[in-house]
Amino acid sequence: MSPISSPDGPSSPARPGSSPSGEPATGAAGAPPRPRATPEPPNADPSERRDDEHRSAAERATQDLAAQFEDEKPGRVLSGPAGLLLTAAALAVGALALWQVFRPLSQGSKFYLILFLAGVLPLVFLAYPADLRLPARLRARRRDGDRADGDRADALPASTRPTVPDWVLVALAVTACLYPVLPIPQGGGGGGYNAFLDRQGLLAPTDLVLGTILLLLLLEACRRTTGWILPAVCLLFLGYGYYGGLLPQSWPVAHAGLDFSQLVDAFYNSDSGFYGTPLDVAASYIVLFTIYGAVLELSGAGRFFVELSAAAFRRSRTAAGRTAVASGFLLGTVSGSGAATTVSIGAVTWPLLRRAGYPPERAGGMLAAAGVGAILSPPTLGAAAFIIAEYLGVSYLQVLGWATVPTVLYYLGILLSVEIDARRSGVRPVVIDVGSPWGMVARFGYHFASLIAIVGLLAVGVSATRAVVFATVLAAGLSFLDRTHRLTPARLVTALVTGVRGVLAVTAVCAAAGIITATTTKTGLGPQAAALLVGGAKAATSDPTLVLVLTALLAAVALSLLGLAVPVTASFVIGWVIVGPALLDLGVTAPAAAMFVFYFAVLSEVSPPTALASVAAAAITGGRLVPTMWQTLRYALPAYLTPIAFVITPAGLGLLGIGGVRRIAVAAVVTALSVAVLAVAAGGWLPGVGPAGPPERVLGVLAGVTLLWLEPVPVTVGVALAAVAAACVFVRRATAGRPSAGSPASPVEEKL
Repeated sequence: MSPISSPDGPSSPARPGSSPSGEPATGAAGAPPRPRATPEPPNADPSERRDDEHRSAAERATQDLAAQFEDEKPGRVLSGPAGLLLTAAALAVGALALWQVFRPLSQGSKFYLILFLAGVLPLVFLAYPADLRLPARLRARRRDGDRADGDRADALPASTRPTVPDWVLVALAVTACLYPVLPIPQGGGGGGYNAFLDRQGLLAPTDLVLGTILLLLLLEACRRTTGWILPAVCLLFLGYGYYGGLLPQSWPVAHAGLDFSQLVDAFYNSDSGFYGTPLDVAASYIVLFTIYGAVLELSGAGRFFVELSAAAFRRSRTAAGRTAVASGFLLGTVSGSGAATTVSIGAVTWPLLRRAGYPPERAGGMLAAAGVGAILSPPTLGAAAFIIAEYLGVSYLQVLGWATVPTVLYYLGILLSVEIDARRSGVRPVVIDVGSPWGMVARFGYHFASLIAIVGLLAVGVSATRAVVFATVLAAGLSFLDRTHRLTPARLVTALVTGVRGVLAVTAVCAAAGIITATTTKTGLGPQAAALLVGGAKAATSDPTLVLVLTALLAAVALSLLGLAVPVTASFVIGWVIVGPALLDLGVTAPAAAMFVFYFAVLSEVSPPTALASVAAAAITGGRLVPTMWQTLRYALPAYLTPIAFVITPAGLGLLGIGGVRRIAVAAVVTALSVAVLAVAAGGWLPGVGPAGPPERVLGVLAGVTLLWLEPVPVTVGVALAAVAAACVFVRRATAGRPSAGSPASPVEEKL
């Protein structure tokens, strides 16, 4: 979520795109961010419109920059009839999602998914341009047409208006999505929902045609929202399903072969295709949580969290770094996007980090690592967490419980790195000019109420969907405690439309993921790929423990590479159907396997060479891109190793809150020690002592990795190695004298 006005009134946060030289920074490609604004609701109150117009230019720039580096592409700014249509359709989709929570449709969940997709997919073609490069002659002709249109006062740039092909795709999307429920006979097809289901496995020609159209529309929707990679992956799976029968039958991945009608039937008329679990999660959970996030954003919660973080550490030596990390954690409780959270906290905290003396690359790495924690932080984890709950048939509260200890360890590692950097680099203390944290909590602490309400309602057995709806109502009601951010009816409409619009790209990805899951189910690719993965590990060793370790390492590498190409949600879905069975076959429990896949899918946002969060951070700080990525990797290093502990030993389940108080406590303490040792090894400094040389850092890495094997002997060895490394640092200090980096310059005062 993007930063919004201060709880004390509209304010102008630090310029988000400022480089050290003070010049505005641009995106990664050097181009200014493209806007993605929400259409203005109809009949908006003029005073509310004026309030929105007076929002600072810095905040608008922050929102635009966040849009540029999210998993999906920026969309259009719509107005006029197209904007009104999108607003009306988004309101209808939001109302349908809320209706389904309290009055589920009698025809069943699949009927609801059909209606939901029929409402969302057409909006993708309105909200997201085709963005195809035209030949030079056509581009010149289009520019001439735009200049002619520009002579009219009410004309908009062509890129902001849906084109004729867009409207054609909208009509096709409505037709293909609603066809299964229309009670109108169409040749040998049609006839309503029950008749459509009765033809499962034996589609009529009309079913085949419209199923193919919907397939192509979903691929185009994914291309418009996320780029070419995910459609290419879907086509690869589609090609495997169709041509896999031509592979030599001696190959492990060969299958009997499927004809095109069988594939379309699996996509269009089965529970594992377009209308499978991923779309169910998007329509039942994600849309409600995005609406909740939009309500919190408009109520002033985002800015409050950032200012509270600054107030909590305003006079500490590492105030700037701690503020960035704490802001990432607090914003992460209501945000599911790592890149967007990175931009939000960077817009406010980069000036503090710069005044403290952090180099742009190091500051960018810190911001990116803290921002990606948004997808790992309860109570609103990323979309993949809801899919975990559905796949495993558990409550969302259980998934939150599994994520709690790893999240704490993740931010512990970043905080330790911040402390180490402050002492190693001799950064200056920054006195942040904000109010008392207790005063801020007393005045605006009600923003925490809805977050607490979600967890409390889940704990007493309320479903996740109802819990988030009740929390949304509570947040909207409490917004009236702040006159600046009260959610009037017009602003509520804006929040609802913003929330629905925020789920467009996720819905396209989740529906297209049905191509992957259905193909995997029909061909048996999951067990075959799992056998290949395990076979590769067994080729190196026959020891069962080492086979599990090698399989986990191979799976981690595969998931990291996969995450470089596709969004987190799609990465998890693909990883679960391919890597999940391999881990389960080796005796790993389902929660550990699912969280392992989830963490490595999330960490793709900080993995070079793509690392969207790092790219966004570099755009904020003006730092060099590749060094920023490596700094991010250094800050997030423990997060890459901790998930390994989930799967290589039963004691690792304690990190997921499974196995009793003793196991949980031991696992948490030992892993926290491992994170601390790895942070010292990565930063090259032992707080309170001095610098660590290469030998001590190597010992630290060995100690940290050994400690992750949460068994008595490895833990003992790890503790001994860590003690030797610490002793060597003491000896180095005694030999070289007291380090000079521990005496920072005089504090500088910074007004937030």
